[in-house]
Amino acid sequence: MNVPENPGIRAIVFDLDGTLVDSAPDLQNAINKVLEEKARRPLTTIEVQHMVGDGVLKLVERAFSATGVPAPIEELPVIACRFLDFYEGHDADLTRPYPGVMETLAQLQGEGIVMGVCTNKPQSATDGVLGKLGLRKYFRAVLGGDSVHVPRKPDPQHLLETMRGMGASLEATVMVGDHLNDIQCARGAGIPVIAVTYGYSRRPIREAKPDILIDSFADLPRALQEFAEPD
Repeated sequence: MNVPENPGIRAIVFDLDGTLVDSAPDLQNAINKVLEEKARRPLTTIEVQHMVGDGVLKLVERAFSATGVPAPIEELPVIACRFLDFYEGHDADLTRPYPGVMETLAQLQGEGIVMGVCTNKPQSATDGVLGKLGLRKYFRAVLGGDSVHVPRKPDPQHLLETMRGMGASLEATVMVGDHLNDIQCARGAGIPVIAVTYGYSRRPIREAKPDILIDSFADLPRALQEFAEPD
C-alpha cells in the first residue's frame, strides 16, 4: 500500500529494539554471561525483553535484582562495561529485523519519507546492528543513548535532537516505538506516536494510549494515511 500523495507526515523517527529489530536473543546471551560470572541464574528471553528500553545500566540493574541481591549502585558502571564486552561484536549474531521491516522501510524511502532512529541503546551497538543488518541506509540520522549531550528518552530532547539531524519539523513527524518511553518522549516533543504491539513493553502498550496501534510493521503505511492532510 502506498503512502498518499499529500500525507501530513513526511518524517518518521523509529525506536530500535522491539520496534525495528528483535534483539532480545543477543542481549540475553550477553547479560547471561555476566550473570554466570557472578554465579547467578540465567534470564529467560521474556525476562530480558521486559528489562530492555532504558539503557545498559538499567538492564544490568534489573538483571541483578531479578536474580538475587541487587548490585551496588557504584558497581553498575563496571558491570555494564563487562556486559558491553560480551555484547558488542556479537550484537547481530541472532538479532533480526521484524517481519516487513525491510520492505516497508524501502517503500517509505521510495515515497520520499525522511527517517531516523532514536534509541537508548549505545551508539556503537546501534551502528553495529543497523550496519550488519543492512538497515543503516534508510536513516538520515541515528542517535543512540550516549551519543548526544542531552538526556535520553523519555526526555523529549533526545527525540528533538534526532529530528534536527533529519531536518524534520514538528508538524510533519511521527514517532514509532514499542515502549512507554517512546510515547512519553513523543508527547513531550509535541508529535503524534504510533505504537507496535509486538515489542518489549512491560505492560500492554495500549494502556499508554498512543495515537495509533499497529500489530505488524507492514501496517505502518496504512496507519500513516490517518495523518494525511485533507484535500
